[in-house]
Amino acid sequence: MTNIRIVIVDDQTLIREGLAALLGMIPDLEVVGQAEDGHAALRLVADTHPDVVLMDVRMPGMNGVATTREIRARHPAVRVIVLTTFDNDEYVFEALQAGAKGYLLKNADPDDLAGAIRAVHRGESVLDPAVTQKVIRRATHPGEADPIFRERLTPREREILHLIADGLSNAEIADQLVLSEGTVKNHVSHILEKLNARDRTHAARLAVEWGLLDG
Repeated sequence: MTNIRIVIVDDQTLIREGLAALLGMIPDLEVVGQAEDGHAALRLVADTHPDVVLMDVRMPGMNGVATTREIRARHPAVRVIVLTTFDNDEYVFEALQAGAKGYLLKNADPDDLAGAIRAVHRGESVLDPAVTQKVIRRATHPGEADPIFRERLTPREREILHLIADGLSNAEIADQLVLSEGTVKNHVSHILEKLNARDRTHAARLAVEWGLLDG
């Protein structure tokens, strides 16, 4: 039986080496390479022609979603499983839209990880149970926010998020709410962190898409 050839992509050396050691003990799985970022991953995939890529999401430079999209465009036969500590909605859906065939959390049981690799190699799709409900909710209630995101934001943060969505700068928000610009900047940083948003524009889009400005 031919082994399933695997590439591991993660910016943390310990994670990469730990996964490689773990998977190396499973007879039908073979780790053929490791990459620390998206650009290195693209070169490695082109050189090694793996069957499955285990892909981290947050990496410097080219992130896991963009790398997944490029791998799928250049190497359609290669299947990608996103393996991450993050289960927020945007990462899940962006990864799936980019062509990932699986989405697992890094706390997955080793046997479950091996089973997911085999399933994806067979052409199936695999989702961690923790994110399955997110997919179901988005499919059945498009545009509805996970209540946890609404609960994460304080009333002041929601007020500032509303003004961000209206296109106001930090200085303009500070003037309107009679706050110092530094205070507004701190609130904006907290908002981005709580929503796992990349920037103000991303936060505003999430606010509208998830209905965080309603009510």
